[in-house]
Amino acid sequence: MNDFLERYKQLGEEFIPENVKQKPAIRVNTLKIKDAELMERLNAKLTKISFLQHGYYYESEFSMGATPEYLQGYCYLQEAASQLPAEILDPGENDLVLDMCAAPGSKTTQLAMMMNNKGKIIALDANNPRLPSLQNNLERCGVMNTIVYKKDARYAEDLKLVFDKILLDAPCSGNFANDKEWLEERKVEDLKLISKTQKQILETAFHILKPNGIIVYSTCSLEPEEDELVINDFLEKNPTAALEKISARIGDNGLTNVFGKELNPEIAKCKRLWPHKTGTQGFFLAKIRKK
Repeated sequence: MNDFLERYKQLGEEFIPENVKQKPAIRVNTLKIKDAELMERLNAKLTKISFLQHGYYYESEFSMGATPEYLQGYCYLQEAASQLPAEILDPGENDLVLDMCAAPGSKTTQLAMMMNNKGKIIALDANNPRLPSLQNNLERCGVMNTIVYKKDARYAEDLKLVFDKILLDAPCSGNFANDKEWLEERKVEDLKLISKTQKQILETAFHILKPNGIIVYSTCSLEPEEDELVINDFLEKNPTAALEKISARIGDNGLTNVFGKELNPEIAKCKRLWPHKTGTQGFFLAKIRKK
């Protein structure tokens, strides 16, 4: 058995990867159009995603990314689980928000939409080739409240700002539902370096968060080293941090026992999306409040 599948079995989940399917999804961009109007315009079958505000599964005989509606920014091609972090962060119109790893802009444009183009978003990304995609998507979707910086999120303190809410959709190893070669190409030892970076960014985020502010930490990884173990380590080092229960109507509770190691029981308030159960990509979400 593949090393990762064996690990998942130890975590209580056994499945055949080839049998796992995920549906393509879009998000309506309400900065430019209402849900009902877009449904009338698109020549595609749209099915409302029950756990999202403006997310729809779609069936189409043509490329959704080539439609006039997409090109004009009326919708964003965004996988269903990927739409959850911004909804859980729930930014307000008066908030100063930081998107720490923003490119190519799916969640940044979603945050701006939820804020009705009010307040202010600072969007960071260290990956120079991805920055044009971020800027293009912001323009396409009509986003007016966002400033983009080419910057490694580990050094976000350089901005000399403190934030009401922070989205940290952390760089991660990904998951097999997104990449059919993932299980063969990834190695367990690769996870250590990624988790080190994730911990560094999360520590930075907490330092520049206002008291009573919120961080949503998310990954598209199923690996505890990048998910529950990052949060467990963070809680041990930051007594003024508290996890809040995520009320999303999908997914399992965060793991509190990982390969025989007992974790902080509060981590059960997190969410873990297993693709064979949810029909989405693999995902992990934690909601952190600064006391």
